[in-house]
Amino acid sequence: MTNLNAYLTFSGNCEEAINFYKDCLGGEILSINYFEGSPMEVPEEYKKKVMHVTLKFEDCLLMASDNPPRNEIINGNNFSLTIGTDDLKKGDDYFEKLSSGGNVIMSMQETFWAPRFGMLTDKFGINWMINCETKK
Repeated sequence: MTNLNAYLTFSGNCEEAINFYKDCLGGEILSINYFEGSPMEVPEEYKKKVMHVTLKFEDCLLMASDNPPRNEIINGNNFSLTIGTDDLKKGDDYFEKLSSGGNVIMSMQETFWAPRFGMLTDKFGINWMINCETKK
């Protein structure tokens, strides 16, 4: 199965924003993970910031995170389109085609949450994340 979702990035106020959207949209937070406890290295004051959160409302998912402090947020670069698939080859194919003429931010690779994940900006300036999770 493959799906397409929006992924928002915030400058340290993700938890406040996602709770606002939850109240506005009548949704439910399915999961929230903080930088603390992850293998990512962040300053001490950033450990309580959101590494990833998923909000479900109706048949929609809205995902978000706080941007790691080394990356500046500028309105316009604070969202990505995320393709989720359980087909590793399909995920690699999407990544290869979307990155053609664009900029690879993170090559497709195994992460601590998924067997394959990558990030890119396509040749039109749109940010994409490809996340491949195998069926459980």
